[in-house]
Amino acid sequence: MRLILFSFVRSLGLASLVLVASSVAATSEPQRIYRCGNAYTNQPDPAANCKPLAGGSVTVIEGTRVQGSQAVAPAGHVIGGAAAAKVDGSEQRQRDAQAQMVLQTELQRAQQQQTELLREWNNGEPERRADEFKQPQKYQERVAQLRAALQRVQADVAGLQRELARLGANSTAPTGAKP
Repeated sequence: MRLILFSFVRSLGLASLVLVASSVAATSEPQRIYRCGNAYTNQPDPAANCKPLAGGSVTVIEGTRVQGSQAVAPAGHVIGGAAAAKVDGSEQRQRDAQAQMVLQTELQRAQQQQTELLREWNNGEPERRADEFKQPQKYQERVAQLRAALQRVQADVAGLQRELARLGANSTAPTGAKP
């Protein structure tokens, strides 16, 4: 079997390899395959500086096809463009109120978690558990975990409060919820 392998470069620079097989009388010895630049062939061109490949087996993987005009979104579905920016004022106020309510709920949950961690933290000296009397390293690890958890929750609370303040400053309609 005689194998000829061509490669071509598409307009966007994607290389794609195509395998063309033609039937010839079967021979018992395998044919040599040569690489001539980006082309693989069993009939090398003497002027192309071809090099023989070791192993005799070549795997061909087709490149990705460019989707041309299919990749362009219709004008009405532009994300982040002028079409997405125009929202009715009442609808925007409703969205802002909903966002503020979600942030309030998250803030209350984070503050509750912070209160529980502060109670367990006990000013840096949490109560030792039964197994921690015999293993002081275990106590130190728990103290470090509590410290890290407390710092994360404090950062969450601060971030939620900043976001609520930002949302409250941009809001023109009262929402009934206190920041």
